[in-house]
Amino acid sequence: MFRRRFADLLLFCVTAIELVILFLLTPTFTITDWIYVLQHFIVLGIALTRPQPKLRDYSLASSMAVVVAYAYPYAQVIYLRWSPGHVASPAAGLVLVTLAAALSLVSLLIMGRRFGIRPALRGLVTRGPYRFVRHPMYLSYILADIGYNLQEWNFLTLLLVLVGWMSLVYRIHAEERVLSQHAEWPAYVILVRYRLFPGIW
Repeated sequence: MFRRRFADLLLFCVTAIELVILFLLTPTFTITDWIYVLQHFIVLGIALTRPQPKLRDYSLASSMAVVVAYAYPYAQVIYLRWSPGHVASPAAGLVLVTLAAALSLVSLLIMGRRFGIRPALRGLVTRGPYRFVRHPMYLSYILADIGYNLQEWNFLTLLLVLVGWMSLVYRIHAEERVLSQHAEWPAYVILVRYRLFPGIW
């Protein structure tokens, strides 16, 4: 029970800090930014109401992957404030970031109270975007990373993205190890073959 309450408190605190950082680092808010704000408020609600998981991965490796996954996007923003990067294609970047925000919001709404920052078994989601890939929220993170770097990038931001994607791949494998304990998982894997990119992986 203590671990469950600590995990819920951690999710609440991390999301609240992210929300504060989002407001501090965003000079003017676009529709994309407001979508992310809405997501953060939804996650705050989830943290207070989600059910206790049947199984959770408490390993150090998973904890480190979660820290990296939550830290690297903000590290990019902070570094670009200190050392401006190169502009590639702002318009294309904005389109990708907006699509990513929409996909992330839809995935979160479909996942609902099953959402968490650490691999855990709270049920299996198979509706909406989860009918096409097994981890659409992580796909949205990748699209957002590409979009933001099309708007502004440098060598360090690309390096941070690669590190972030490595943590994402680890989290996918860790989550699937946990989700494999669900009775419907084998059938779901046969139905939805790909983790992130249809036809690729």
